[in-house]
Amino acid sequence: MPAHHDGTAPARPVPEGPGATALPGGEYIRERFDDGKRDLSRPEAPAPLGVPIYDNHTHLEIKDGDDFPYWAALDAAERAGVAGVIQVGGDVESSEWSAALARQDARVLAAVALHPNEAPGYAEAGTLDEALARIDALAAEPRVRAVGETGLDFFRTGEEGQRAQHASFEAHIEIAKRHGIALQIHDRDAHDAVVETLLRVGAPETTVFHCFSGDERLARIAAEHGWYLSFAGTVTFSNARNLHAALAVADRSRILVETDAPFLTPAPFRGRPNSPYLTPLTVRSMAERLSVDADELAAETAANTVRAYGSWD
Repeated sequence: MPAHHDGTAPARPVPEGPGATALPGGEYIRERFDDGKRDLSRPEAPAPLGVPIYDNHTHLEIKDGDDFPYWAALDAAERAGVAGVIQVGGDVESSEWSAALARQDARVLAAVALHPNEAPGYAEAGTLDEALARIDALAAEPRVRAVGETGLDFFRTGEEGQRAQHASFEAHIEIAKRHGIALQIHDRDAHDAVVETLLRVGAPETTVFHCFSGDERLARIAAEHGWYLSFAGTVTFSNARNLHAALAVADRSRILVETDAPFLTPAPFRGRPNSPYLTPLTVRSMAERLSVDADELAAETAANTVRAYGSWD
């Protein structure tokens, strides 16, 4: 089994909670690494926006801080006006968990994939093809609406591992196209290589840059090709000038919003546990940057999300 891509470690299943027994591994299958320095208190919920919104990328299988299982997180999100989430896998285990949750909860759609930092471990173990076959099978399920998160990450992976990342990324692109569903891209320190791959292999009709980390140049390239940009809590940070510039030139019909929970908590709660109920904070910050009404932007991002992934109904 490869090392987990985001500094998490397996957590013991917690059997309590409605429907928990239906999920492979229980309510949590990961736990976020805690160095003892973070504030793990859960932020206060923001007021809902005037229209329902969606969190198009979250990781409810990861425990961070206090006990806040998937069903509690979804209930809190619903109270905050978040009508639905896309629960995202990063390896075979979390992809199976994500698909199972989408089957049982109408507020959830799923994305399934091998995270780029997982691909080298599968390749080294000789199980990459087997893992990709399992992702392909999960992608056929009706409530699995995206292949993700996949892509390239050159921040942690050296040249040897990058070969496995490229092979995995191209295989995921083909899976997404074969099933006619969206592709959710993880792109870290690899903007040019990601764009080159998409253009060479052929991007799926719906391609999403999850947790967009590029700049104005990449935003313009995305707009040219009709790719979606999904902004996370990082866009609310005052020093994220590249994201502010990208947002300003992005195609508004291709803007999405996400939490990437439990990571990337929006201001003013940076560093504390994140959850889908905090999505309105990011929408309001983006609206302020764009000098538009927050409800107007909320309606636009909601419509964009349904166009990209289909209805939650």
